[in-house]
Amino acid sequence: MKKNRILLKIIIITLLLIIYAYVISIQSIPDNIVIFEGESINIKTMLGLKADLTEKNEVVETLSNNETKTINSTGKKVVKLSLFDNIFLKDVSVDVLPKTTVIPVGNIAGIKLYTSGVLVVGMSEIQGIDNKKYKPYENTGIEEGDTIISINNNNVATTEELIEKVNACNGNAIEIQYIHNEKTLECSIKPVQTSNKEYKLGLWVRDSAAGVGTVSFYEPSTQSFGALGHGITDIDTEQLIDIASGEFVTTKILNVVKGESGNPGRIQGTVDNQKNIGTIYKNTKFGIYGKVENLSSLNIDKSKEMEVALRDEIKTGKAKIMCSLENGKIEEYEIEIEKIFKENNYDNKSMLIKITDERLLEKTGGIIQRYEWLTNNPKW
Repeated sequence: MKKNRILLKIIIITLLLIIYAYVISIQSIPDNIVIFEGESINIKTMLGLKADLTEKNEVVETLSNNETKTINSTGKKVVKLSLFDNIFLKDVSVDVLPKTTVIPVGNIAGIKLYTSGVLVVGMSEIQGIDNKKYKPYENTGIEEGDTIISINNNNVATTEELIEKVNACNGNAIEIQYIHNEKTLECSIKPVQTSNKEYKLGLWVRDSAAGVGTVSFYEPSTQSFGALGHGITDIDTEQLIDIASGEFVTTKILNVVKGESGNPGRIQGTVDNQKNIGTIYKNTKFGIYGKVENLSSLNIDKSKEMEVALRDEIKTGKAKIMCSLENGKIEEYEIEIEKIFKENNYDNKSMLIKITDERLLEKTGGIIQRYEWLTNNPKW
């Protein structure tokens, strides 16, 4: 009898481990994949997991376990995952982009971002006119990182508009519409009057930010650019900023702070009174993107136009990067590509590189932060 109980426990533990392995395997498969025409997708599956590559709701091919599939046509495709051919798990969106040519830039430019609505970056108690402490936001559902988009059904685009509408309530409760985790929600808050006869919600908010960063490339066919190579997150909430618009301007480098162990360096610059380069329309985890309107301001070398390489064409070994550490001066520096993560086609961590150029190490201490907030003071 005792042996049977032990055997039963072993069977249960084994089943739980198998279930856990399947859950981890499914969770590791991304919801979105972006590749170039001619690149491959590789979705790691386990026994019993089925991956159907579909286009326009028709199955193009079933991917067997860990099979690499080269995609030779552009457009949107979907990989449908199911368990034992019967239980639907999820859809994986696949965006296949056409191959294109770009011009590497490496110049420093100024970036001005304007949020969609007003971003909540903090919360604070308020001392009312009666000298008592209040938290009007408490139990409303609003959290840091949420975006306020309207008050009493009136759109809010700036901190000034929010302050004006809150003060106009004369102490009455206001209806707030906000975005939380991509969902639009509503709540009611009763503002608190302060000794200055102002009404406040206890929310620190921000509607814009500015900084400097490196322009990665210019794409002649679309007159667009990509910069930074990573998304811009709010300094307080650490979340990707949802932008409504942005400006791309020239900048003046003021200082390069050399990096040290545990303390990354940074470039400091100004975006005040600079020339317009173009507009910014997207902030993603891969970087920021926009349209170039004043090409001469980028100071690019058109002779460097080249076709974007596929992931499989990238090799380890010596390579070069371009960057500007002095105003108007772009230089090439040597690096070494130590490792390539070929199976990673859903985020931007695809290479491990090492700075080897002594000139760059001397100036910066290695890779430094390419974006620095300049105007980042919240209001409430």
